Amino acid sequence: MLSRIADRLVPVVGRLTVTTDPGAGLGPGSIVAANHTSLADPALVVAALRSLGAEPVIMAAAGLWRVPLLGKLLAREGHIPVVRGDRRAADALDRAADALDQGRLVLIYAEGGLPRRRDAADAAPRSFRSGLARLSERTGAPIVPVGQAGARRITSGGTVKQLAGIVTAPLRRPALHVHVGAPVSLSGVRSARTARAHAAVTQAWETAAAHLREPAA
Repeated sequence: MLSRIADRLVPVVGRLTVTTDPGAGLGPGSIVAANHTSLADPALVVAALRSLGAEPVIMAAAGLWRVPLLGKLLAREGHIPVVRGDRRAADALDRAADALDQGRLVLIYAEGGLPRRRDAADAAPRSFRSGLARLSERTGAPIVPVGQAGARRITSGGTVKQLAGIVTAPLRRPALHVHVGAPVSLSGVRSARTARAHAAVTQAWETAAAHLREPAA
């Protein structure tokens, strides 16, 4: 249901385009790693993946499960709450590993949170935390790097600015782009896995950002 909602909502608030690398694929049991810049970007990524025939299990901040209606949807559809800075964070990796074992796609935001910037500009992915590398190390699952650009044009900054962005987005309909890269396999020590994943997601983001800089056809 969340995928269907995103699929219908995103065209209302922006003009989404999607590209893929040659050899890009969303095989069963893959980890989808995306850059995280805005409260809006999960909807962009989910809508893009749905257009490619995939509906992921999402690892997201546990606070979202406390939001009325949204929390019930997340729980019912098997998405995975992540309690940061707590021993329960390990439970999220257990659940993600189980989902991968069942052939599901798992969407993870390895930066571990949103940037503190208030401007609407896109920027390269920040440093990754270790969760993605640990999940890869544990399961051997391939990583599908995803870059999105433009989500901050919908919502960014403080509370008032974010609300204003959401309200005016249907009038502005900013350009948005998601790029799906070819799967990569991670190997080596955890720091090397993390660096390789970060480089792949950064490359996907650079491709997405470049598409937004191209003149409209």
